[in-house]
Amino acid sequence: MFKNVDPALLNDTVSPASDMVIQAGSGDKLWRLIDPDGFNAGDLWELLIRFVFNALVVTCIIHLLYYPKSRRKDYYFTYSLISVSIFFLIFLLDDIKLKTGVALGLFAIFSIIRYRTESMPVREMTYLFVIIAVSVINAIVSHLVQALVANVLFIGWIWLCESSKWIKHIACKLVLYDRPELTDPARRPELLEDLKKRTGLKIERVEVGHIDFLRDTAMLKVYYYPTDDYANTVDLLQKFPKEGQ
Repeated sequence: MFKNVDPALLNDTVSPASDMVIQAGSGDKLWRLIDPDGFNAGDLWELLIRFVFNALVVTCIIHLLYYPKSRRKDYYFTYSLISVSIFFLIFLLDDIKLKTGVALGLFAIFSIIRYRTESMPVREMTYLFVIIAVSVINAIVSHLVQALVANVLFIGWIWLCESSKWIKHIACKLVLYDRPELTDPARRPELLEDLKKRTGLKIERVEVGHIDFLRDTAMLKVYYYPTDDYANTVDLLQKFPKEGQ
């Protein structure tokens, strides 16, 4: 019966109806975005409460534990925004399995790239993982009491590790020394006394490295007790920079 019907005619007949269905579907999606009946005030309050709670905990970690020693405003800015970004990213995902996968993926990504634009110190990298972990916990955990206990344990353990009362920190730095004759093991007390006098540091021990008798220099690695609690990023240098760097 329909063998001689032109296919183009069928297409013209069906096409407007299908277009109307597509337009109706798009209209429903747009309406769901602004439909007041689909809005849940409880979800909004949960978001605000969790966000404020997470912001207080992260600010406590950054401002009271990290910043007093480092005084790095750039990392203060970075940690704060990463915390907010991670929190919203995890909280607004619907599937709990997807949340967990994203959280683990973020750890993997940051462990690989490690902010390749700049060599990130170990302490700063550790705080970055802490900020990510805290933000993920506060976004996923089912009850705020669990989040409170976890965050208190986090802050307490960080404070214990940062406290000089429990763990005595020994810093080290490279010294280009101009008296290589004192590197003789028999003259080690004289070497220590000379370094203490010239640097003013409370030196614990010294390691002797490269010795250049042509220039009368020796490279020493000096271990000392710092006089304050501030982090010294220069101590992280493992070699002397070349001229012009």
